[in-house]
Amino acid sequence: MNRRYAAATLISIAVFSLSAATVVAQESNSMKAMPAMKGMSMQMDAGKAPTGSAAAKLGDLDISGGYVRAMLPGQPVGGGYITIHNGGSSDDKLTSVTSSAAGKVELHEMKMEGEVMKMRELKDGVAIPAGATVTLSPNSLHMMFTHVKTPFKQGASVPVMLMFEKAGMVDLTLPVTSPQGN
Repeated sequence: MNRRYAAATLISIAVFSLSAATVVAQESNSMKAMPAMKGMSMQMDAGKAPTGSAAAKLGDLDISGGYVRAMLPGQPVGGGYITIHNGGSSDDKLTSVTSSAAGKVELHEMKMEGEVMKMRELKDGVAIPAGATVTLSPNSLHMMFTHVKTPFKQGASVPVMLMFEKAGMVDLTLPVTSPQGN
């Protein structure tokens, strides 16, 4: 790995570490805020979906608030966000995401481990419990676009295909917002 790519990757990870997300179950409000980090003040972005965000219906799943953020110069990865409500009586799972705009899209989770925010890939997907709403948003669960062919620019759009274990697949076109998510 060359030094420029390594530096750009580290910068991208830092950018993602400073954006935030939560998984929200409709029946539970137990995760209203993440623990404060010692020595670090951070504006927590709840990942509110911008106006004009992508939405779809797939079986019992209502998908809404889909968007990606514009990429900063030199940033080798991009982040995508969406809300999924399972109105059915059985659990489902978001198993994978693909996009023609990226070589790979991974499902990631960011969470506090002690005083350190850590990010990891969720290779088994994201559970969508029956009757619950799961939000992929900054600083929690999110889609990570890697090997991006052309950096995402504000005002453009990014095609994605979401694959669910039971409901099947759905194509969406996610609008690109500013790097700050506005």
